[in-house]
Amino acid sequence: MQTNDSDHLAEPGAPQAAPLIVHLIHQLGVGGMENGLINLINHMPPERYRHVIVCLKNDAPFQHRLKRAGVEVICVNKREGKDWGHYLRLFQVLKRLHPDLIHTRNLASLEGQLLAAAAGVRLRIHGEHGRDLSDLQGQNPRYKLLRKVLRPLIGHFIAVSKDLEQWLIGTIGARPARVTHIGNGVDSLQFHPRLGPPAAVGPPGFLCEDAFVIGSVGRMAPIKDHQALIQAFRLLLEEEAEGYSRLRLMIIGDGPCREPCLDLLAQAGMASLAWLPGARDDVPQLLRAMDVFVLPSLSEGSSNAILEAMATGLPVVATAVGGNLDLVQPSWTGTLVPPGAPEPLADAIADYFRIPGLAQRHGGRARRLVLSDYSLLAMADAYLAVYDALSAPPVPRSR
Repeated sequence: MQTNDSDHLAEPGAPQAAPLIVHLIHQLGVGGMENGLINLINHMPPERYRHVIVCLKNDAPFQHRLKRAGVEVICVNKREGKDWGHYLRLFQVLKRLHPDLIHTRNLASLEGQLLAAAAGVRLRIHGEHGRDLSDLQGQNPRYKLLRKVLRPLIGHFIAVSKDLEQWLIGTIGARPARVTHIGNGVDSLQFHPRLGPPAAVGPPGFLCEDAFVIGSVGRMAPIKDHQALIQAFRLLLEEEAEGYSRLRLMIIGDGPCREPCLDLLAQAGMASLAWLPGARDDVPQLLRAMDVFVLPSLSEGSSNAILEAMATGLPVVATAVGGNLDLVQPSWTGTLVPPGAPEPLADAIADYFRIPGLAQRHGGRARRLVLSDYSLLAMADAYLAVYDALSAPPVPRSR
């Protein structure tokens, strides 16, 4: 639905329209940040705020997951490299929409804060959801300078992990009162433990009767380091007596590293023991076929994939980076290992394979933790509180 400036002008005596929020992102592709944005819009009270998603690039496979009617998705068609024209197009979109609030996310959309200020958008929020492979510690001098220069334009920051919250305050110089940590939420009704034997997945004959399935879900990009998981899988096959007969590997997702991972499996003679089908729409069902969930990322914000696995009742083996430390409780709901280290990763997975009942105990606790602390409604309420606080009229000083 196309929005015109006139849509924001109420007739005399007519109810005033709800405030409009523009969510500016790089693209609405498959990813944790994008999934979190869709979940947020779907679970916010529709009468409180209206929403428009503005994408810098034209890629929106997640658009079909929007359940709320009337949410416009606009693309300014940024070309690869430095496209000066997209700044003008974005400015024109913001002037036309005349939103009450803009919410940018991550470095790719940060420059939109300057254009929003120039377009007269009074309320401005920026969210940090994770770092890129080229700047794992957030110390790139050029990017730090950009964030510090634009910091005064931002009314409030949202960090999805405690690590990012501390970095915004300590490195970027944001005032603590202007930074809020809001973790992601998960749909615990859609993602739930399996009842009975696992569903048949993979090619015919992939799963044997007593298969132990090591699984991972996520974008297959270098920062996710799925090659380390494949190396750990090879170590397990070599070390475990029943490795070749029972161990199976399932990696769900697509991206530039999928083909190299398939080549690595073929070269090691493990192709028949692994299934890498690419992106899928039946992730909840596939998670219920796993016995342990593994996230070998080199950097992470607040992982939706970990939360979905926990909601499914799976123990989680993850690298001790970023928001993973907030989600995984070692020796209680899962195990944390160093990044880029296949040997400790293999050892952690082996514990769940060798020790009877350990996966069920850790997975059950993980499910209970999700139910108590990581609901979608709690996440939406936390964002709503930030939006409301920023939108509230200033309290006049007493004389």
